[in-house]
Amino acid sequence: MAATPVTDLDAHIDEAIAALELERKVRLLTGAAMFALRGEPAIGLAPMILSDGPTGVRGAEFVGGRIACLLPNATLLAQHWDTAVTEEAGALLADEAAAQRVHVVLGPTINLHRTPLGGRLFEAYGEDPLLTGELAAAYVRGLQEKGIAATPKHFLANESETDRTTADSVVDERTLREVYLLPFEIVVDRADPWAVMASYNLVNGVPATEHAELLDGVLKGEWRYRGLVMSDWFATTSTAASANGGLDLVMPGPGGPWEGRLVAAVRDGRVAESTVDEHVRRLLRLAHRVGALGTQREWPTDLPAPDGLYRRRQLRRLAAGGMTVLVNRNETLPLASSGTVALIGRHAVETVAQGGGSARVRPPHVVSIADGMVAALGADRVSVADGVEVRRHPTAPPPEALRDPEDGRPGMRVTARDAAGAVLGSRHVERAEVLLSPGGWLESAATVELSAEVVLDRPTRMRVGVRGLGEWVFRAGQRRDTANLRGTGALGEGVLVPHAWTADLELRPGDRIIAAVRPGGDHSLLGLVARPAPRPAAEVISAATRAARDADVAVVVVGLTEEQETEGLDKSTLALPGEQDALVAAVAAVAPRTVVVVNAATPVLMPWLDRVDAVLLAGLPGQEAGDAVAAALLGEVEPAGRLVTTFPARDGDGPAWSPVPVGDRVAYAEGTAVGYRGWFREGMPEPLFWFGHGLGYTTWEYGEGDVTVHRDVVRSVAVTLTNTGRRPGREVVQAYLRPADPAEPVRLIGWTAAHLAPGETARVEVPCDIRTQRMWDAEAGGWEPLPAGGAVLIARGLGDVRVTLPLIG
Repeated sequence: MAATPVTDLDAHIDEAIAALELERKVRLLTGAAMFALRGEPAIGLAPMILSDGPTGVRGAEFVGGRIACLLPNATLLAQHWDTAVTEEAGALLADEAAAQRVHVVLGPTINLHRTPLGGRLFEAYGEDPLLTGELAAAYVRGLQEKGIAATPKHFLANESETDRTTADSVVDERTLREVYLLPFEIVVDRADPWAVMASYNLVNGVPATEHAELLDGVLKGEWRYRGLVMSDWFATTSTAASANGGLDLVMPGPGGPWEGRLVAAVRDGRVAESTVDEHVRRLLRLAHRVGALGTQREWPTDLPAPDGLYRRRQLRRLAAGGMTVLVNRNETLPLASSGTVALIGRHAVETVAQGGGSARVRPPHVVSIADGMVAALGADRVSVADGVEVRRHPTAPPPEALRDPEDGRPGMRVTARDAAGAVLGSRHVERAEVLLSPGGWLESAATVELSAEVVLDRPTRMRVGVRGLGEWVFRAGQRRDTANLRGTGALGEGVLVPHAWTADLELRPGDRIIAAVRPGGDHSLLGLVARPAPRPAAEVISAATRAARDADVAVVVVGLTEEQETEGLDKSTLALPGEQDALVAAVAAVAPRTVVVVNAATPVLMPWLDRVDAVLLAGLPGQEAGDAVAAALLGEVEPAGRLVTTFPARDGDGPAWSPVPVGDRVAYAEGTAVGYRGWFREGMPEPLFWFGHGLGYTTWEYGEGDVTVHRDVVRSVAVTLTNTGRRPGREVVQAYLRPADPAEPVRLIGWTAAHLAPGETARVEVPCDIRTQRMWDAEAGGWEPLPAGGAVLIARGLGDVRVTLPLIG
């Protein structure tokens, strides 16, 4: 629990600040390490630990840290359209943080899905600002009610990963206010987050970490935000400008642009000491809230284990319930209780549970879809066929694929040597990768050697190699190679998207891989590659069609990988990687029925859509992936999710497409018509699937609707709803405002969920948010209501409007 409340916290904090000289105050305002803040015994301040989120608490170790729960990704949770779900996720993460003695979780991510090519969309809630804001506020409440700080990020207009540290997001003031600031405004108003993270990018020419207009003017001024503003990691590039612009904490540390340089800026009058005091005040307020100031918090010891039955059931439910039925012809889903299933695809046997980048955690396990379906139906009913290759770049093999040549444990041996070749240290590492970073045990190594025995029961053609920046010497079996993997110097390149070298060769049981590297950077992920060499696509597809022809139903699992859904990179296409489209088409041509499961968090193209019987969007389902997919396919849990972003039918369609800066500028030219708001305009092509779409496992009839308006603002709508199907179901009733002025885009103003039994009828009321029914007048610098009139649309997604209620202008 948090620290004992101080009777007059502000006075207590003022006394603490007064007791510190300038150098000691400034020292607190830069991280002590990559994910740690300094303590100050003189004022009773304990060190604080931060951890990446938002789908798991990784802890202070970037690689090889503690085993932790891996939740379904943010879009999958958001597809519930249920604030209770994100609040539950926040509470779960608070427990996970407490188990690791972490004070601050770096999440939620509440940037918007401006373009479907964004590489980091899997961390964010969707393309609508109201939905994003309400879901994020609930997540923050779930964390902070248990004394763990949340950190909504990335403030602001950080919707691209390409050149994210230098790109200038060019956004007009009205669009900033109505769209991109709105989720943060809702979170500040409804959840009072204890920290906010400023982003890497520039906003209209000013770095976000020193944007006084946004940080001091809007966030701390207009919204009266009393929490702390921290930088994204290595994002701060100035001293006086950032200190005067509203930034409170520079991360990480030690070092960086503050510390001694900020002391000097105060001494020469460029920064007032009162400004430093205000930053420290906010830091100490955060410390008090998380139990690190004064009486120290007591950490619980009886929390559920990440692999315990309670967490496994919880995570299975959270994943399965957010999955979305996109197509279901002739009630193909849920699958019948009898008959045989051919389960096909690389994503079936190597299910992708999380996206790439800093948010990755080390789960206790990942249940593959193959294992989940076999466990649910039995091996006699399920045949499993591998799919085509889906990755261009290798990943770390599972620990059980390698063993330490010295002690035989799963994993590898890491040996550090100095320039003369003397051993500085040798350790067993459970994973086939290790992080080289300042302050780590490998920091002073001139060379790092990775060695492992490949676990084989017979001679096998393997794809082996190395990952990470540097000059490598590689040996495997009788082969010796060299590889020089050089980077461009881009932030995170050596860690988030490490370069790799591989070769295919025959290995025998007992063969070893030995790779020595002269590292090519201060921050670099170093690892081994070892996996069976890929087979030709034609051979794989032929085997898949044979399996499909002999089964009652074929379930083909396709998707993206961390190569497309990752921090640090954007996509260039929505097409599935590899020959997955050809695989689906070939199976659909011979199978009696074909179900496609999409193991991806964001839109993909589906050129085979008219040839398959059902499509289930499974997202990135977390550690219980396979059990959750099985539960959804078999109807044990209704996959009642609704889309949180619009799916284009073709590359290039939509109001915004490329996230790549042009001349260092990302122009938000679509203005307020982001996502479905732009799609709904006249002249736009029909998307593949609309925002809000989702079928579930029953059918619904919408009856009479009405609307309550007060002072030209829609306060609520109501509709009569009947479950006309044969199964109980959950319906998400969505309310949209279509303004009278055609230049003003349609916008979501409210939603609510109803759970009804077959044949049951209910009157469902949808409360509507007034913040989406206003316009920002940039000239006057204030809000004004939208012109009266227009209509309210009650819908099952914008592609299925059931009731239109005109408003009197």
